Amino acid sequence: MAGYDVVIGLEVHAQLLTQSKLFCGCSTAFGAEANTQTCPVCLGLPGALPVLNMIAAEMAIRTGLALNCTITTPNVFSRKNYFYPDLPKGYQISQFDLPICKNGWVDIDSPHGNQRVRVRRAHLEEDAGKNIHGSSPGISYVDANRCGMPLLEIVTEPDLQSSDGAVAYLKLLRDILVYLEVCDGNMEEGSLRCEPNVSLKPHGQVALGTKVELKNINSFKFVQHAVDYEIKRQETLLTDGEKIEQETRSWDAERGVSVVMRSKEEAHDYRYFPEPDLKPVKISTSWIETIRSRLPELATEKRKRFMAMYGLPEYDAVLLSSSRALADYFESCVERFSQPKTVSNWVMGELQHALKNDNCEIADSPMQPERLVALLKLVDDETISLKTAREIFLDLFHSSEMPDNFIREHGLMQLSDDSELEALISEILEAHPTQCEEYKSGKESLLGFFVGQVMKASKGKANPKKVNVLLKQCLIGEIIQS
Repeated sequence: MAGYDVVIGLEVHAQLLTQSKLFCGCSTAFGAEANTQTCPVCLGLPGALPVLNMIAAEMAIRTGLALNCTITTPNVFSRKNYFYPDLPKGYQISQFDLPICKNGWVDIDSPHGNQRVRVRRAHLEEDAGKNIHGSSPGISYVDANRCGMPLLEIVTEPDLQSSDGAVAYLKLLRDILVYLEVCDGNMEEGSLRCEPNVSLKPHGQVALGTKVELKNINSFKFVQHAVDYEIKRQETLLTDGEKIEQETRSWDAERGVSVVMRSKEEAHDYRYFPEPDLKPVKISTSWIETIRSRLPELATEKRKRFMAMYGLPEYDAVLLSSSRALADYFESCVERFSQPKTVSNWVMGELQHALKNDNCEIADSPMQPERLVALLKLVDDETISLKTAREIFLDLFHSSEMPDNFIREHGLMQLSDDSELEALISEILEAHPTQCEEYKSGKESLLGFFVGQVMKASKGKANPKKVNVLLKQCLIGEIIQS
């Protein structure tokens, strides 16, 4: 950008996949009727005391280790004080000066090449409720079901320079969280929320410019649009000699603009102080190492292994490793059928198409690995043709029948017997003497014509490889005889 350096940091809130809230036993299930998943603790009623959900703490540690963070012990919860209608307690229990995870990093593939993005901190906090506007003119409602939901806020250093880099980091982070099974990564339902902080500074200036925080962004596409819009907005103001105000702006996806929400608060505005009802959380080295030993292979490492071990192209490896369940499905197939590229083609092609059409996740696929492999083996040993396999795939996908039973019941087995094929070929050649003579005269392109006639006569059941071989033999024999 002419004259200015772009500086971007991201704050990401990931809702943890616990069954109960961070400090009470209320359900975290999505979509319940308003204000039905609350209790005195998450509503902050007098005398109600919070108790830390240790599963949430374990998920935070798991994430911190995957992000190369130091696990802080002891770490401390604090009260973040502010008033808003969806915060019935008047404060939020969060972590401030001693977060559970700090000083980590991840490497991303950005437009600037491979780049390391530093993770300043990842801390646990409870979510606020939800304000509902517009159902009646001039009236708003509060749904407190989200009060107390377990969040892990992951904050980067201001290491990013473009919207492309911000999206690349966010996608990588989402993959890590989903692989770890600590968050479902669903941005539309609010279980993964991104708040970019954007600032501009003159080229070569060390001091950072005034940052603006963007909120209410629920997709990768909107993150890119919002950041690009904010960069242009700030550049225009600075070029015109105006001052950037430190503020929080809401992204309006319909209009493609951001609008001011409020002036940006500093930490002292929240009057942080240690939460008196929760002790500091001490984490033993042995617990950290136990969690570390149980970390799964993450997408980046899996992608590299798929390319090295199975010889897959990068495109295949990236797609197959994009989901832990999809990667496990692929490897389950390869264990049974040692042709990785063939398996990859079918998983990325026919299977993904069927899953998308049925809005079905790979974990719920009715076409289990053993059934897909059974189909591939039937093609490999030429029991059925590749064309037939593709034609019957959707029927098999929507049934529980094994492929060998299905093709036997429907008479789809490929005709491969030499004597039967030779008899069929003889009939075709006798029925087309003109074409035979033309072939003998050197018009070898007619071979395709004869193959087509044999396939038509066999109703597509003839083995095309054998048909080609036997046709050539028969035609050469005729040439020699003549």
